[in-house]
Amino acid sequence: MRILLVGEYSRLHNSLKEGLQQLGHEVTIIATGDYFKNFPADIKLTRKYDEGILRKLKIAIYLILKKDITQISITKQFFTYQKDLINYDVVQLINERPFGIKGKNAFKIIDFLKENNKKLHLLACGTDYISVKFAADKKYRYSILTPYFEKKISKKKSHHILDYTSKESYQHHQEVFKKISSVSASDIDYVLPYENYPYFKGLIPNPININKLKYKKIKKNNPITIFHGINKTNYYKKGNDIFDASLKEIKKKYINKVEIITVSNLPYKEYINKYNSAHILLDQIYAYDQGYNALEAMAKGKVVFTGAEKEFLEYYNLQEDEVCINALPDVDYLVEKLSWLIENPSKIEEIGKCARQFIETHHDYKKVAQKYLKVYQTS
Repeated sequence: MRILLVGEYSRLHNSLKEGLQQLGHEVTIIATGDYFKNFPADIKLTRKYDEGILRKLKIAIYLILKKDITQISITKQFFTYQKDLINYDVVQLINERPFGIKGKNAFKIIDFLKENNKKLHLLACGTDYISVKFAADKKYRYSILTPYFEKKISKKKSHHILDYTSKESYQHHQEVFKKISSVSASDIDYVLPYENYPYFKGLIPNPININKLKYKKIKKNNPITIFHGINKTNYYKKGNDIFDASLKEIKKKYINKVEIITVSNLPYKEYINKYNSAHILLDQIYAYDQGYNALEAMAKGKVVFTGAEKEFLEYYNLQEDEVCINALPDVDYLVEKLSWLIENPSKIEEIGKCARQFIETHHDYKKVAQKYLKVYQTS
């Protein structure tokens, strides 16, 4: 099959491409690299006018003419490659807004992909109309909107999330769903809002290239190293403020027993190696399942604080704390869990081994690629 993967947020599409290629398929990725993360793509579109004086110019043009020149630029770049974006058996969108654009420009791109290829498959991955509406209606026990509901973030600073519930976003969602053949979820967080939706084909776990991420036995040395990676834009959305408060307590409690590494806004290639020496990695709080960074760290045998709610445990038939630690929005709870690991380092090794085995069993990139192919062929 010829397969076009549109957009990249985490390395999901790059790992899936590698898995599909191992199975003998021809795969192309077109993406913007996702800001500072700079993920690779076969066709790389460049986001312009997002920094410095050019951003101010962009805002001024938008206020006067109601035109977003970044979106216009991405659309123009896309159509310079149109000869390379046709005659695919399957086009997979990583999200309803695979390049982070909406409105007429987004419709032009999606219309072109639909008209010039056989089939469109959509991933429920990242923020979209369905999942944000589900969160806004408080149908999750907690969600990425919890910091907004708790007034940690103003409405203005939450606009980029709340915008997904707007009339324009609903119309965008409707237009996309008119064109797709099927939709699948990348983790449990998206199964919950999508499970009774038309075209929904269920959960296909995130693909992890286990050949590139080697398991490393954790050294039983002091101090215990805790790694906390921060995306400044999503500081509250990911619960980094709660992790920071917990680490402050841990530092006081175990001043000579722990080393804490905190980094911000690192490109992917630098980030993935920065935590190699860590025993414990703090990923995100407002989640029910693991995000991509968590899964890659688990593949390396780290103990990861991330989403591991009862829905996740039931789906994979796991026990609490078996492959990772469920990160709840509760400082005392997090301090208790971190203290348990620091005082029982054998548990770190035990969970790390189970984490690697879990990734090999459920997230191996070739096994996951086969699941995608089954959906492509039957939808």
